[in-house]
Amino acid sequence: MTGLFITFEGGEGSGKTSQINRIAQNLLEQKRKVITTREPGGTPEAEKIRNLIVQREGGNWSPLSETLLLFAARTLHVEQIIRPALEGGKMIISDRFTDSTRAYQGYGHGLALEKIEAINTAVLGDFKPHLTFILDIEPEIGLARSERRLAGEHFMGAQSEDRFEKLELEFHKRLRNGFLQIAKNDPARCHVIDATQDMDDITHQILHIIQSRV
Repeated sequence: MTGLFITFEGGEGSGKTSQINRIAQNLLEQKRKVITTREPGGTPEAEKIRNLIVQREGGNWSPLSETLLLFAARTLHVEQIIRPALEGGKMIISDRFTDSTRAYQGYGHGLALEKIEAINTAVLGDFKPHLTFILDIEPEIGLARSERRLAGEHFMGAQSEDRFEKLELEFHKRLRNGFLQIAKNDPARCHVIDATQDMDDITHQILHIIQSRV
């Protein structure tokens, strides 16, 4: 029995994490076997790479060096977490995957998409999610949401994962357009969801699509 690999994508403040938690809880209540994870991250080594990329003082990486770090983390993530879960017939839901590299380092930072695809093919072959939800939101709204979340985390003493939030608005506009283009290029896999809707409405839409696949 093979499982189902679901990814959530979107710009800053799109509400991915909240929806992942809601969807996972609902599926668990249906007695489904569900694992949630994130990128970069998922394994101890990949979490260390995450700190290098997303934290404010993580370093000054070029788009290519970021991409190579992300795929180093992704290799471990797939080998140690994702493939074993799928082989065990589980649903695995990841907060970001390769589409984020295409959007952030490609569309956002200008790294040639052909170069990203060449690295992806060399590392993962034709492996990709079965189902992807892209939570779409205007950058100005998403960044305002993200700033409120980060302020709360800072108050609680957490390190600031705000390296990308600090980038100029034009970057986030390119990022949004990139995600929409990714969805246009792969409509069978990608579903664009309006992230400004009521949270319950978003959850209902996503669950309906998942149920249609299982």
